[in-house]
Amino acid sequence: MSSRAPRAYVAVAVTILSWASAFPAIRLALRELQPVPLAAARFAVAALLVLAWLAWRRPARPALPDLLRFALCGLIGIAAYNILLNTGQRSVAAGAASFIVNTAPILTALLARLVLGERFGARGWAGTLVSFAGIALIASAQPGGLAFGAGASLELGSALCMACYVVLQKPLVARHGALACTAWTLLAGALWLSPWLPEAIGEMPGLGATTIATVIGLGVLPAAIGYATWTYALGHFGAARATNFLYLVPPVATAIALPLLGELPGPPTLLGGAVAIAGVVLVNARGRRAPASAEPPAPRRVAS
Repeated sequence: MSSRAPRAYVAVAVTILSWASAFPAIRLALRELQPVPLAAARFAVAALLVLAWLAWRRPARPALPDLLRFALCGLIGIAAYNILLNTGQRSVAAGAASFIVNTAPILTALLARLVLGERFGARGWAGTLVSFAGIALIASAQPGGLAFGAGASLELGSALCMACYVVLQKPLVARHGALACTAWTLLAGALWLSPWLPEAIGEMPGLGATTIATVIGLGVLPAAIGYATWTYALGHFGAARATNFLYLVPPVATAIALPLLGELPGPPTLLGGAVAIAGVVLVNARGRRAPASAEPPAPRRVAS
């Protein structure tokens, strides 16, 4: 185990940096691309890498019921998630968006309680209230607040999509493994977004080199490499310990956005972000005494 430790920490660092960089990178690309074509172009790039991986590893093809479930995961966890995320980020700062989206584990726990009957005790409910108080603070500094259709509400909707995706994908991971599940879901999501790909391609000649490089980077780093390194980290540290590292994503995203976009978060965003993450920590701590699963869970986000 000791010989693998340096590589595992490198994998964690790559995961955090790649997922954190997605938020300011999306804001940067939105200066020249519309939200849905941006998502289509990004996951077209990711799909090329996925197809290469599938051709190399040749995992067992899912049966029809699982293929339909993967299609639903791609629709909710990739297409809907990224449409809401990108549209929300037209008005929500990158750092604020990362704090809101990283409350997805709380929504996942709530859905698991409702759909799968998993335990959700007093600590879980307390953490939920704390986290949503933080979201309200963040939203107060964003245009429109949490009003329906405002940017912050769309970011919260993307977090809900991610929670639905995790619950939907949970039984698939046990049958196909984390990497194969990610590959099939990314491919399905790219197919759902493909109707907007011609629009994205049509806009390419008028885009600057920075925007084109950003779109390619979004497809390669957060969507492909980030998931591979996250799976490696899960295998070394275990799900409970590895999840702790993900609390670094919003602060790192905020730090990256400062020199890249000139976004300096105000006190409501910083305070609200700290409160929101504290709530997530409280919810995640509720079940740490349970025995670890033999199969690591699916990554908790797709587009970060």
